[in-house]
Amino acid sequence: MSRFVRFGFTFFFALLGATFLADVAAAQVTLPSVNLGFKTTNNPTEVVNTVKIILMMTVLTLAPAILIMMTGFARFIIVLSFLRQALGTQQMPPNQLLVGLALFLTFFVMRPAFEEVNTNALQPFLSNKLNQEQAMDAALVPLRRFMFSQTRDSDLGLFVKLSKMEAPKTRQDVPTTVLVPAFIISELKTAFQIGFVIYLPFLVIDMVIASVLMAMGMMMLPPVVISLPFKIMLFVLVDGWTLLIGSMVKSFG
Repeated sequence: MSRFVRFGFTFFFALLGATFLADVAAAQVTLPSVNLGFKTTNNPTEVVNTVKIILMMTVLTLAPAILIMMTGFARFIIVLSFLRQALGTQQMPPNQLLVGLALFLTFFVMRPAFEEVNTNALQPFLSNKLNQEQAMDAALVPLRRFMFSQTRDSDLGLFVKLSKMEAPKTRQDVPTTVLVPAFIISELKTAFQIGFVIYLPFLVIDMVIASVLMAMGMMMLPPVVISLPFKIMLFVLVDGWTLLIGSMVKSFG
């Protein structure tokens, strides 16, 4: 019992000392103050800078949508969701883990494009070599190249027809507002095709287990209770995670 008492006092004094040091550090460090407000100005440059800041904040709020709709994130998360549903494990792996895995796989696949955006758009913009419009155009180049490589011509033609625009002569003539929905449709189709292939072996296991239980007269026993361990065992024995992740990453090649 004395050991726990000593541990409690030690933890208390350590916490008290850390709090005291934090107070001393806060007293010695002077933090800058930020004032937000509105003021009238006759300088057009200040007005333009304010509008640019507002536009930049708007772009930051749309960053999650840009990440989902203009990268391979949708394909990864849909296929992983199909896998969990085919296994029948309900919430295993949890949603947070699937989203995190899909996010890092997206960064892995999009690394060349992101590096090109950083080299040709972000760094020149921070160095005042490019203005905001030029930086945005330069950042779109690798993203558009990636989306074109994953977009089917039929899907692209559909949205060109729906937009009632003239037939573009080259890919540079295709607006980004037309390319993005065509890319999303192509990604959904590809993800559902991969999900169908994933479902087949697990569906066969469910059918076999259900037939065996019915032949044995055990109709009151849910087949999923017996088939779930077999599906997990099959997935582990064939090294399913390596095969699935490797196949999805290679599908962007």
